[in-house]
Amino acid sequence: MKRMATRIVLLLFLLSGIPLSAFAETLIPVGQVVGLELNENRITVAAFDDELGTAARNAGLQVGDEIRAVDGQPVHTVRDIQEALNHSKGLVTLTVVRGKEEHTLRFSPAITAEGPKLGLYLRQGVTGIGTVTWYDPETGQFAALGHGVNGSGGSLVPMTGGSAYAARVQSVRRGKAGNPGQLLGAITEPEPVGGLTKNTPRGLFGTCGRGWTGEAMEVCPRSQIRTGPATIRSTVCAQGPRDYSVEIVKIYPGTREDGRDLLIRITDPDLLQTTGGIVQGMSGSPIIQGGKLVGAVTHVLVNDPTRGYGIFIENMLNAAG
Repeated sequence: MKRMATRIVLLLFLLSGIPLSAFAETLIPVGQVVGLELNENRITVAAFDDELGTAARNAGLQVGDEIRAVDGQPVHTVRDIQEALNHSKGLVTLTVVRGKEEHTLRFSPAITAEGPKLGLYLRQGVTGIGTVTWYDPETGQFAALGHGVNGSGGSLVPMTGGSAYAARVQSVRRGKAGNPGQLLGAITEPEPVGGLTKNTPRGLFGTCGRGWTGEAMEVCPRSQIRTGPATIRSTVCAQGPRDYSVEIVKIYPGTREDGRDLLIRITDPDLLQTTGGIVQGMSGSPIIQGGKLVGAVTHVLVNDPTRGYGIFIENMLNAAG
């Protein structure tokens, strides 16, 4: 498996009862793609090295296994694993968790000029690209995605911190019925532009020192949102964010926990030509109606990529706290 000089990533991305008036009255709708790196306090197997990973694979290790200990020593970081290997003598014993079951596996690591290697690519967190919804220049807070980032088990990643990076769109895989498309992007700067603080069902939140520029816009409460024409601000090419026409088809009543407060339909011919509709990586694109920020794109309908869901902006603000 080759190491890439540039990290190419795919995207994979609670209503508190606080009134909207408790938050900023104006925010900058951003629509810029951003690299997102969520840290979590566990180490999982992401892939096997083609040459060095045979022993681990034959021993029964699987992609997605969480490594808890090496030779009985608890490990919390990738460095912990390497240090344990350096002190090993021939065979190593891995304690892993798969689902809800714990397994013990023994095998001989590959011996290299750099020392013993498990022959694995390990992951300590989740990396991908998404879209920044809004930025508050007064506080430095920003929001992205409009939904939470889930792990392989379907539950929210228990984030212990994270970083946001400047990114660009390199190419687009167009969506079609039954096969959602994707934005393929790359992180462009090694140093983060901000830190991530919260991963919630209604969005990913953080703070950013440099921030994003643009004209601040009034925040719209759900009671003022109407069906009809609107726009979304998205980045689907290297030129950066621009506005595309959409239609708000339906507004769902009541409080929903799944980020599906609005049903929208893409009407912009340029966006339909480029992406086929809503694709992965566009989650978080701000929805604007009547010169006000009303929400963010969250999901695509798998069987009709021209349609998708959005979350009320006030629900994101309530989750931001």
